[in-house]
Amino acid sequence: MFAATVAANAATDTLTVRINGMKCEECGHKVLTVLRKVDGVGGVKFNYERRTAVIVYDNAKTCADTLRARLKATGRYVSSEYDPTAVIRRGIGLRIDDMHCQKCANRIVDRLKTIEGVDSMAPHLDKHYVFVRYDANRTCKDDIRKAIGDLGYTPVNYYTSKDIAYAYYLLPEGQATEETLESVLAIDAVDDVNVNAKNNALAITYFIKDMPAEKLLEEIRAAGVEASLPPAHECQEE
Repeated sequence: MFAATVAANAATDTLTVRINGMKCEECGHKVLTVLRKVDGVGGVKFNYERRTAVIVYDNAKTCADTLRARLKATGRYVSSEYDPTAVIRRGIGLRIDDMHCQKCANRIVDRLKTIEGVDSMAPHLDKHYVFVRYDANRTCKDDIRKAIGDLGYTPVNYYTSKDIAYAYYLLPEGQATEETLESVLAIDAVDDVNVNAKNNALAITYFIKDMPAEKLLEEIRAAGVEASLPPAHECQEE
């Protein structure tokens, strides 16, 4: 997903480049700092999955060669040509607490198979986890998460670290909203949040060393979100 970092002005040209060393927002900020020093740069948009930067500039004040040279001078953020037809392999791990059984996993896999660019899927029921490999030039993490969410599941970021934990709650009717998502995401130690209006669910990835499970639920309720723990799941698989 593109994130605008500088308001575009009256620039008259664009340059799209790949920057393999740019893997996160912190990297993007460093690249932006370099490019903002070039007179004539009017705006930059980043796609971290593709590791691309779209640079908008006034070609009366600067040129593509100058922009590439400035990036090359950083040593780490050297640019290369962006090929929209190339295959850019990426992977995403998702925790899905409402993926309870093989029937659930099969539904998710069948849906992901229909997304252009998805290469393979590996669900792990014991960990409520699925790994998806995909081509970032054909699809993206947001599309994959949305496809799973549209089925009635609630995916959040998955990590192998022992410092990371996951929480899953039920919400009252009408509280599975963007407002709830933003309120919970603002809580310290929370890494990722998702809500699903189909099953009134709230799923969270968080740093357990900084926020014990009991404290997390207290913080959620203090934020005005009436979350509750779900009852034990009874599998309905036939």
